[in-house]
Amino acid sequence: MPRRIDRINELLRSEISHLIAREIKDPRVAGVISITEVVASNDLRSARVFVSVMGRHSDRQSALDGIRSAASFLRRELRDRVNLKHTPHLTFVLDDSIEEGDRILRLMDDFTPEEFAAAYLERKEPRRRVRAPDGTKGQ
Repeated sequence: MPRRIDRINELLRSEISHLIAREIKDPRVAGVISITEVVASNDLRSARVFVSVMGRHSDRQSALDGIRSAASFLRRELRDRVNLKHTPHLTFVLDDSIEEGDRILRLMDDFTPEEFAAAYLERKEPRRRVRAPDGTKGQ
């Protein structure tokens, strides 16, 4: 992706995060809400906004519905804050990557080093030989 679009994505992410935290008064939009990523199209007319909400599934869906209902307000505020020829149409998508990462870390914490070593040694697939950085064969 071109560097300009990357910079605009980061600017939009920052501004939308600020607007959601400070300007939206909808009671559904409460709790820990993070804008994890913004992906704008090449022509900058549309952007997908990935939203992460901590909590139960019903709370996440309710917060997403609240943000979606405020999409026109957010777009209007962005028009005033960001100097772009076209203010992108925003599409909000629920992002579960933070919860998934937390789940994986909790699973890893449950393993003791001995259990991990035993599971590694018992795996059925053959081990791959990897070349060392100096070009010799390693294990």
